Amino acid sequence: MLKRILIANRGEIALRILRSCREAGIETVAVCSEADRDALHVQMAEQSVCVGPARAADSYLNQSALLSAALAAGCDGIHPGYGFLSENADFADACAREGLTFIGPPGDVIRRAGSKSAARTLMREAGVPVTPGSRGPVRSAEEALAEAERVGYPVMLKASAGGGGRGIRRCEGPAELAAALAEAQAEARACFGDDEMYLEKLVLHPRHIEVQILADRFGNVVHLGDRDCSLQRRSQKLVEEAPAWGLLPELREEMGRAAVRAAEAVGYENAGTVEFLLDPDGERFYFMEMNTRLQVEHGITELITGIDLVRQQLRIASGLPLDFTQADVRCTGHAIECRINAEDPGQDFRPCPGQAGLLHLPGGPGVRVDTGLYSGCVLPPHYDSLAAKVMAHAPTRLECIRKMRRCLEEFTLEGLQTTAELCYQLMHHAAFVRGACTTDCLERRLPELLEFSRRLAEREEKDL
Repeated sequence: MLKRILIANRGEIALRILRSCREAGIETVAVCSEADRDALHVQMAEQSVCVGPARAADSYLNQSALLSAALAAGCDGIHPGYGFLSENADFADACAREGLTFIGPPGDVIRRAGSKSAARTLMREAGVPVTPGSRGPVRSAEEALAEAERVGYPVMLKASAGGGGRGIRRCEGPAELAAALAEAQAEARACFGDDEMYLEKLVLHPRHIEVQILADRFGNVVHLGDRDCSLQRRSQKLVEEAPAWGLLPELREEMGRAAVRAAEAVGYENAGTVEFLLDPDGERFYFMEMNTRLQVEHGITELITGIDLVRQQLRIASGLPLDFTQADVRCTGHAIECRINAEDPGQDFRPCPGQAGLLHLPGGPGVRVDTGLYSGCVLPPHYDSLAAKVMAHAPTRLECIRKMRRCLEEFTLEGLQTTAELCYQLMHHAAFVRGACTTDCLERRLPELLEFSRRLAEREEKDL
């Protein structure tokens, strides 16, 4: 096993990795920017290193600073978490050149699978259904216009190196395509350092279903079931559940097999996720992209399978084979995750950084909260607005919904505007309770949810 790793990330995911490392007897070195010196992941690590100023490009995306910190601290591995450099093939290669184990796929695998446009070509060859779209990257507005005319509007422009909903724009017609391409490219450059784009036909009113995979370097590939991530705002997930509700057993099995084929097609290694769009009739699914990293929502898969995904990442990166087979994977019960973001839903989910006041986290059987929050901590404005992930697990979906309602009633965070109340309302909404949400559901329902919140606030103020 690896002996000491540098965690090249921050916030709740840095803590998540740290905890599995500690249980595995692996020492950890945390990194931080100047804005994160007092962050919880820094306080809990055996040692920490400041790698630069607050701006991500000067700290968490500064490859030379991260590599220097790892080597100076005597690390033999680097875990990138999610976001930042987690899907950067050049960083994975740089780790290898320095004799450091990158806890994720090798650079060449990231290039094959992590480039969304290249991955689509590989999936076609592997027999995995793919949405109609460009055969490769679109390099100019003229190319994008030609591809959009070929597949038909509406279309989606997507960053090849994208993730987390960044670098994506929807286009209803040719008049807006050039501006949308420029905006998406600028966002992709800022977030990923890569502005390559591709185009695909927009599947209207789909569900977003993803399959968790694990693969070792000996060719063993397994999937750990599926997750429904359809409740999204601005193409970024807000509520996820596992397993996806209402899938026919045959369809669920076929999606699992397709995910394994996808992983085998790129020679995958370590943890990853294959994402699909499911059409409204629930019969046809299409490959969307492959994320070559740990997902934000990996915790709900851990709850239904009992498998520690970070521990498995560490084993695979240490050169060990998977210690279980597909036949050993058992999914039990239902799990839901609500992302508590420091955002104002009434202001188009405007980020609301600041200092946390009184904090109370829910607990009890079947409840898990992943967060870097503590009373008095500061959520800086320089990074993602995720503040906490509240997860619930129960024998049935309805019991899980009821448990999540209770958790959100308990969740208290003063001083910051968050999405907690919106998530609470979603847990009561008829469309969610029926399992009928599609990727555009929140966008369509948001005005009524906000109006309900406004009336409730007015009533409470009147009562006071």
